[in-house]
Parts: sequence; C-alpha cells; structure tokens
Amino acid sequence: MKFNAAIPWGFALDLLLADPEGMPHPVVYMGRAITALEGVLRPRLPKTPGGELLGGAVLAAALPAGTFAAASGACRAARRLHPAAGFALETLWCWQALALKGLAAESGRVQAELERGDLPAARKAVARIVGRDTEALPAEGVAKAAVETVAENFSDGVAAPLFYLLIGGAPLALAYKAVNTMDSMVGYKNDRYLYFGRAAARLDDLANYLPSRLAALCWIGGAFLTGQDGRGAWRIWRRDRRNHASPNSAQTESACAGALGVQLAGPASYFGKRVDKPAIGDPGRHVEPEDIARANRTLYAAGGLALGAGLLARAVLGRRRA
Repeated sequence: MKFNAAIPWGFALDLLLADPEGMPHPVVYMGRAITALEGVLRPRLPKTPGGELLGGAVLAAALPAGTFAAASGACRAARRLHPAAGFALETLWCWQALALKGLAAESGRVQAELERGDLPAARKAVARIVGRDTEALPAEGVAKAAVETVAENFSDGVAAPLFYLLIGGAPLALAYKAVNTMDSMVGYKNDRYLYFGRAAARLDDLANYLPSRLAALCWIGGAFLTGQDGRGAWRIWRRDRRNHASPNSAQTESACAGALGVQLAGPASYFGKRVDKPAIGDPGRHVEPEDIARANRTLYAAGGLALGAGLLARAVLGRRRA
C-alpha cells in the first residue's frame, strides 16, 4: 500500500489553520446539494411512508457516490496536469476532511465564556457546536454539552475521516463527509424526516461503526498520555459504550466520561422536546469548565495516536503486499 504523503500534510494544516473563514469548503457544497436534491425529490414522490423512504434512499445513494466520483475525477485530472497539482489538491481535501483544530477552538470559546461568568454568551457559543436546545442550560449543562461534543465529534470529525483517508484517500474521505453531512441535515426522527432521513441515518451508522470503536481506543490511549484516568476510560467504555440510541455515539463519550471521572449524557431538550437518554459514566463530581480543556488535550493526543496508528498500519500492509 503506497504511502500517501497528502494525509499527514493535511493533518498538519488542520492543526495549524483549522478552517479559515472565507475559504470554500466541500461540506458547504454538500449541504447545498442535499437541499437541492430534497427539493427535486420530494415533490415527485408519493406522500406516503414508502415514497419518503424511496426518496431518502435515492438521496443517500446519490450524494456519496456523486461526491466520490467527482473528487476522484478531479484528483486524476490534477495529477495529469502535474503531479504537484494532484498532490496539492489531495492535501487540500485531506485538510478539509478533518476538524480537530476547529473543534478544539469552538469548545475553547465556550470555556472562556464560562470562566468569564458570561452564561448567555457561553450558551450562544455552545449552540454553535451542539444540536440540543441551549437557551435554558445552567453553567454545568453548558460545560457538559461542550465536553460531550468534543468526545463525540472526535469520532466523526477526526478519527472516521482519517480512517477513510487512509483507505481511499481524499475521494473516499469526502464521500464519508457527504454521508455525515446528510445525517446532520436529514437524519432526524421528526415529522419531516422520520422516513425521508432514515436511509441517511442508517448509512451514517454503518459508515461510523468501525471508526467509532477505533476512536474510543485512541481516546483511551490519549487519556493515559495526558495524565487522565486511562483505566477509568477503559472501564466506563466497556460498561457504557451502548448507552445511546445510536450504536456509535456513546463510544468516545463513554471513554471521555471515564477518563474525566464525570457523568455525561442524560436527559436533554431538542427542538423544545425533552429526550430521556441514559447517563454515561459515574456521578463522581460535577462537570466544570476546565473539563473542556482536559477533553481538548485528550482530543489532540487521540488524534495523534489515530494518525500514527493508521500510517503504521498502512506501512505494515504495504510491506506484506510487496
């Protein structure tokens, strides 16, 4: 398996620059494509559960396949133009497939507002990175929401894109981002998307199944490296990794709860409706703003482990095939 230098270069650019404002990003265009495809499909479908399921399945198949085909074609064209152009394009997309620095920066803003004692500003800051209702969250609820999203999004914002980058380069990673973007836009169990979004949600579960479990192991390793409770992370992950309606979301969240010695998850409000979710972790102490920084330190360590382990696995597989 040939070494792809665009991957570590893309990882380094994400660490240095995150997502600069104003730079075109593939996820933005994916979102527009999802909106456009929904607008085309819905008026032409029977207004029945079966019709909604069919339209959602067409969307779930078309967007990732189209993304992969377009990205592969662009990479081939760039390489034919000049090898350096091909490398530059793939490095750019490797960079844009990852979201480590951006996740740490956004959650860090939440911590800063909490430490300043500005709860309304902290609620607004955490609303940028979580899907739950934040208007009535107390300070501890804001801190807990930020910690949870750092842990959960390590999986789909760092570990899973890296997994697909290492398997299939930028085109496959962008196809994964298309799946993840669909889930975030239409994968809701509400009146509008209960049937139309089901295929996207199921595809996202499938795409994240293995990466989320590898991400949890990296988070446990990161807990040991950053002086947190690595044994606790392993114990709570083993016990609570299934405490979520999604087969994947509690994987890294449980490891994070164990590493910090706190309890995460539990009831939350979405679109004005209370959702009872099981707790993750032991109620050892209250979540505090500094836990956001602790989670972010583990985020960086786990990201480095994921990259190093992935590149090592590629090298070993490459030697066996040679």
